[in-house]
Amino acid sequence: MGSVALAEELLLLAYDNESGRASGSHIGLDLGMVAAVLVELALAGRIAYVGGSLVVTKADPTGEPIEDEVLGRMAADSPHTPDSWLQRLRHGLRDRVLADLCARNIICDVDETTADGFIHLHRYPTIDPSVEADVRERLRRALIGDDQLDERTAALATLVAAVRMEPALGLSGAEAATAHEQLRKISDHAGFTGTVSMEESSIRPSVALVVAVLVKAIQTALGNARA
Repeated sequence: MGSVALAEELLLLAYDNESGRASGSHIGLDLGMVAAVLVELALAGRIAYVGGSLVVTKADPTGEPIEDEVLGRMAADSPHTPDSWLQRLRHGLRDRVLADLCARNIICDVDETTADGFIHLHRYPTIDPSVEADVRERLRRALIGDDQLDERTAALATLVAAVRMEPALGLSGAEAATAHEQLRKISDHAGFTGTVSMEESSIRPSVALVVAVLVKAIQTALGNARA
């Protein structure tokens, strides 16, 4: 099984392997997945943050279908702020990500729509747990202080913290709070949040800037976290 996209990694973390149902904030996950796609495009050198907007700098396909669909939409539109792109792109993205994971036999679609057709219910239990296991192992290493994190793992850790997905890691209470702080430290070190300058960032400045503005947009959309 090949690697999966950041958006798919977030979704796998959010969905229970057995019940196939999502936990946590639905809008938070949707915004996080949009941000993840945009981060991948920044990593691939396709978009940049210029003059307050996210703009397409190179329209060549990446070879990843979901990313290329989003890239095509952005290239055909005028530049917009990160906040605007998060809202414009989130509708329908979850269904697209679920369909891709089903097609790759990582999860399956269990249709529980009622006989009268009035209530549409779908569950997405896991078929191949190895993919999510790899994602969790990368985050585990990040949480214990692995200082050799690549850009994608640092971005994933940042998005997990921004979307407040620590409970999806099986953590609660003090453990969740401790994990959140560690994820924030990773984000700060990468230059995604905090006061680290782009020159000091461990991540390419162009990518760090895109992630930073997306994280801020997510936090604005979700409001203050509960104490």
